[in-house]
Amino acid sequence: MQLTWHGHSTWSVTVGETDLLIDPFFDNPKTDLEPSEIETPDYVLLTHGHADHIADAGAFSEATLVATPELTSYAQEEFGYEDAVGGMGMNIGGTVECGDAYVTMHRADHTNGIMTEYENGAGMPGGFIISDTEPAEVATEGEDSTTFYHAGDTGLMTEMIDVIASFLEPDAAALPIGDHFTMGPWQAAIAVDWLDVDHAFPMHYDTFPPIEQDPEEFVEKVSDAGSDADVHVLEGDESFELSS
Repeated sequence: MQLTWHGHSTWSVTVGETDLLIDPFFDNPKTDLEPSEIETPDYVLLTHGHADHIADAGAFSEATLVATPELTSYAQEEFGYEDAVGGMGMNIGGTVECGDAYVTMHRADHTNGIMTEYENGAGMPGGFIISDTEPAEVATEGEDSTTFYHAGDTGLMTEMIDVIASFLEPDAAALPIGDHFTMGPWQAAIAVDWLDVDHAFPMHYDTFPPIEQDPEEFVEKVSDAGSDADVHVLEGDESFELSS
């Protein structure tokens, strides 16, 4: 599984022959790429409707959309998406097969106004657990898998240890560290420990003044929290090869 961070919360994930793009937003200081320079993925995954997560979604409307039904409906109307998983999107707790990947949606502790019009709700905000093996098979048969958790915009929540770590078993997690709107470095470090992952990636920082952070503080706090995870502070558009 190849993971590429394009700054903020924007990730490209390749599982086998399937390309997925999460939260396309390229107007951030960590990337020099324009949306037109990104090859259209097979699937676009949207965690929630805030502008810094869907602003460039319209550039990839030929892909199949993975989002809540509320956000799917909005993206079909505003961005011209024709295809969505299940025809109407998915929702919290569901797992859908996306080519060579299995995508499970889990809730995030956040808000979910569409773009910047906060009076327009888009359903529960979420995060995605992406695996090359169906989660139920891993849990019941002990089958080897490679699994990446994109936490979306979230605060620390006990489901990270009670549900995600216990049943979905991610190998790696991308976690917001910007504080102010999401977790900061300290709570994100606790999340790394709770998730029991081998690899952790900071995201959602340095894009705007309120979320400027030194990611090395996150590295230190992960160790302080008792986790032995390897923390990878990626440069914009840098890739990481994840294996089980």
